[in-house]
Amino acid sequence: MRSLAALLVLALIWASGLMAFAARVQQSTPQPDPPVADGIVVLTGANSNERIAAAVELLAAHRGRRVLVSGVNREVSREELRTASNTVRRLYDCCVDLGFNAVDTVGNARETAEWAKAMRYKSLTVVTTDYHMPRAMLELRAVLRPAAVALQPYAVPTPILKAREWWRSPRAARLMVVEYSKYLAILGREAVLGLGPRASPAAPQKG
Repeated sequence: MRSLAALLVLALIWASGLMAFAARVQQSTPQPDPPVADGIVVLTGANSNERIAAAVELLAAHRGRRVLVSGVNREVSREELRTASNTVRRLYDCCVDLGFNAVDTVGNARETAEWAKAMRYKSLTVVTTDYHMPRAMLELRAVLRPAAVALQPYAVPTPILKAREWWRSPRAARLMVVEYSKYLAILGREAVLGLGPRASPAAPQKG
């Protein structure tokens, strides 16, 4: 009985956390234009074209000097990406950099850190989807520790998650539960790493 009660308590805690996470995601959009930053970083993934378009709109509004598109598929050409995201060529050609090394959010964070260092940027606006933003910010802050670069989020809305009863949609429920579980995993990792000295990122090997 005690084991069953403990499981029920854990389930209630998990469910309460999920609802809080969902509320955070839903309330993150719409949002006003962010303050001006040195650079703008867009993390690719689901709805990448919408993310890139939002980042370039911020660039056009002079909210940053350049845009980094992190995690671009190596099989996609620069022109194909511009066309798919319906980006103005003038802005795209002059001020958009593509990163091809990242294959996940951890890779996005590392690619962003390298770009910010190369550009000597001290502030970044992070563009990604609303549900991905909490985990993305955790990963970015972990890699950019100590906080030499100020980060500010700019979330792109996901229509299926905006419904008040999002859990009635299997697709929306799955998306929210999976992302919440990933977020908890990163929180747990950071909590464990915080118990001891944190290793510095390895310097890239010259080859």
